Amino acid sequence: MRYVLLMFVLFSLCSTATADIPAPWGKGEVMDIDYKPQKVVYDVATKNVGHLTSVLDRASYLSTIYHADPFDASIVIVLHGDEINFFARKNYAKYKELMQRAESLTVGGIISIRMCRIAAKGHGYEPQDIHGFVKLVPMADAELVRLQTEEGYAYMR
Repeated sequence: MRYVLLMFVLFSLCSTATADIPAPWGKGEVMDIDYKPQKVVYDVATKNVGHLTSVLDRASYLSTIYHADPFDASIVIVLHGDEINFFARKNYAKYKELMQRAESLTVGGIISIRMCRIAAKGHGYEPQDIHGFVKLVPMADAELVRLQTEEGYAYMR
């Protein structure tokens, strides 16, 4: 009984505290928007696992918003930084969970992962050193430009 009473008092205090916060512009408004499937390219160069995980999460959520429509939606993640090390087969044990997540996103065909071959080589990797769900392109910058100008992809960083 004391626990219930304590929870009630705490809840009341929190509700009152929130109600007393000045809000001269009112409250945020949720806009109900139905997004049409699009073509999007993510430009990724990071050495931070958390940042790459965030990009994967954003791409996954975007795919969901686009209703996972493989005919009209396409999401390409272009890698050209230190994250290349995460995708090296020799580092699988260290980044197993991250790689399983990345590979799972490519299964439906909406999300693809491409890697700069020049950057991979600069990190000491040849195509056979990289996981098979990653496609190597000659140059990340050229691929980003091509996807935007020739294929109509929207750029995301």
